[in-house]
Amino acid sequence: MPEIVFAPDLSEEPAKLVRKRCLALARELLSCEGNVQQTRDAVNRFRNDLRPIGSNPTVGDLKALVCLNVIADLVTHGWSPSMLSKGRIKLALDEAHDGHSKEQVRNRHLIERDDQLREASVREFVSGMERRRLTKNGWHSIFSLMRDGRQLAKQLDSINSISDEIDRAIDLGETIKPYLQIIHNGEVCEHTGLLLNDVWRYFRHTWVTAYRSVPGRSMMILVRDAAAPCHPVIGIAALGSAVVQQAVRDEWIGWESGKALERLLLLSPQRLTKWTFQQIEDFLEGLYIRDLVRDGIVARREITNPTTAVVQRLREDSINAMKEHREHPEKSIHKTVKDENRMSLADWQARAETSLFRAKRSKVLSDLLEMRRVITEAFAGAGTQEQYEKVLARRDVRNVVSRLSRMRKAERVGINIMDITVCGAIAPYNALLGGKLMCMLLCSPEVGEAYAKRYATQASLIASCMKGAPVVRRSRLVVLGTTSLYGHSSSQYNRIKIPAECLSGEPGQTLEYKRLGLSVGYGSFHLSNDTVEVMTVLLGRTTGGRRVNSIFGEGVNPLMRKIREALDFVGMPSEEILLHGNQRIVYGVALASNLQDFFLGLDRNPKYLLPQSDPKAVSEQLIAFWRSRWLAARVRRDDVLEQVASNRTDFPVIHGARVNLPFDEYEDQQLLFTER
Repeated sequence: MPEIVFAPDLSEEPAKLVRKRCLALARELLSCEGNVQQTRDAVNRFRNDLRPIGSNPTVGDLKALVCLNVIADLVTHGWSPSMLSKGRIKLALDEAHDGHSKEQVRNRHLIERDDQLREASVREFVSGMERRRLTKNGWHSIFSLMRDGRQLAKQLDSINSISDEIDRAIDLGETIKPYLQIIHNGEVCEHTGLLLNDVWRYFRHTWVTAYRSVPGRSMMILVRDAAAPCHPVIGIAALGSAVVQQAVRDEWIGWESGKALERLLLLSPQRLTKWTFQQIEDFLEGLYIRDLVRDGIVARREITNPTTAVVQRLREDSINAMKEHREHPEKSIHKTVKDENRMSLADWQARAETSLFRAKRSKVLSDLLEMRRVITEAFAGAGTQEQYEKVLARRDVRNVVSRLSRMRKAERVGINIMDITVCGAIAPYNALLGGKLMCMLLCSPEVGEAYAKRYATQASLIASCMKGAPVVRRSRLVVLGTTSLYGHSSSQYNRIKIPAECLSGEPGQTLEYKRLGLSVGYGSFHLSNDTVEVMTVLLGRTTGGRRVNSIFGEGVNPLMRKIREALDFVGMPSEEILLHGNQRIVYGVALASNLQDFFLGLDRNPKYLLPQSDPKAVSEQLIAFWRSRWLAARVRRDDVLEQVASNRTDFPVIHGARVNLPFDEYEDQQLLFTER
């Protein structure tokens, strides 16, 4: 039975409060005897009892609130609290609720999703989307973009009576005609007058997981059906900035330090030497150093001929600048301009000279100069093959090569890799394996072309702040990564494997969603918004400067770092609490055949598996492959057609693509089943 034992770091009075409330909650949970609804009600009463504490809280009160809110969150997800001696608290997860089964994982995510659907703003949004409005094309609502399943099932059933396979395939192609639609801000659906962003968001609320915006790059995508009026939505997808650290993905690409070093050491000594010096030079060119020279931290001659003394000065400067940032984060400078493409050179230099980016620049410069010093000394006088090989066998030289490969990774991961953050079909297409179609179309050059156009002129924020000038990098999509929702069952990504030749691509290559391994099950989805808000207030009241100020550039995933800092501050074991154990299957899709060499900078261009000259034609080939591989067999099943037919768009609307709002928040539940 998994357990978490800790002693909160609280003053005497808050500690008494925590013990009292935990004992009361533990007693009430015993009376619930495992009943889910009773347990949920008990936790809600527990949370309501905490509200008076927050009316005018001291730091001690806030620490107690963080502790109690975290306990409430964990209890909601199946943990039971109890008190031990010396003020220690134990949380135990019964094996029957270890959260590893598909149903348990689903239920844990539904807790957060349903809490979001209870928010007044979300209810108003859903109601507004379902209310009909007059447009130039008539009266429309979100229901206009849902295909009636009864009509579709009849059409598919009639196709099953066609004996000729060619005629059957033609009719199937006329009955469902998918196409990609990349969403641009402010764009309106030409058939219904609805904002496409709102259409996407509405259907996203039907997912098991709560809808959250993500920082960094993003693209929202619809797949629609041209075979029906208003071109109903088949499914939705979204790409977001890739997770920086993903061990199984990095090993697959060849980015793991051992594999990267192994590949680089296969180069000739001369080519490896050239690569090493070129990488250092490229990274140095990306650093703004005017203020460092002005303040006497580094002289320009020391850039070319570095010494251990300049490396030490830079490291000390980095430490001092980070201390200054935590005490005075200069948010007004970092958040003044939202559109980076409209910033002047002076704006970029002002950001570069903030304490945050000075700390980062001094640290990176110290590392690069130390690497240049090591490499220069090591290769001095090495003119023969034997001498080169001896140099490359040195541990410090190999360490430099590994560090440079990791720095190149940090640059590439935000530009050439995107994670699939949302991907799936809505009813009635989900019964027809429309999710497989969604996965396949994300690999189309049509998506890659849209990605390249969207970010063709966008300055890279961190790189530009490091250089003190706009840095625009060529955005070429080379890898897609994603994870399944569940860790031990099949998913829509399984068995998607297409010979590239079927898509006019490179012979002998395969486009596939490759299962790479399992994630570690680490994150914060099980901590509520209420808990995170209390943590934010607590950190804002602490002295000595906050480590996390939610400024882009402080580091990856500021939310996770903020939660970890707050948990540690109140004496709760952050690593154990954040390790929720919901492992997921990690998938990777290679869109090019030379991943490792391209990402290491050995090849200038990716060798794409699919032709890039006519992206829409490739999308049509992917759709045709889906029809023959998945759809044709699926429509022959009576149970599938029954599932399709269960979705109706006439009133009262009963449709699987409709947002299922929790009933307990509505005085009149019939509103869900009447025309708005």
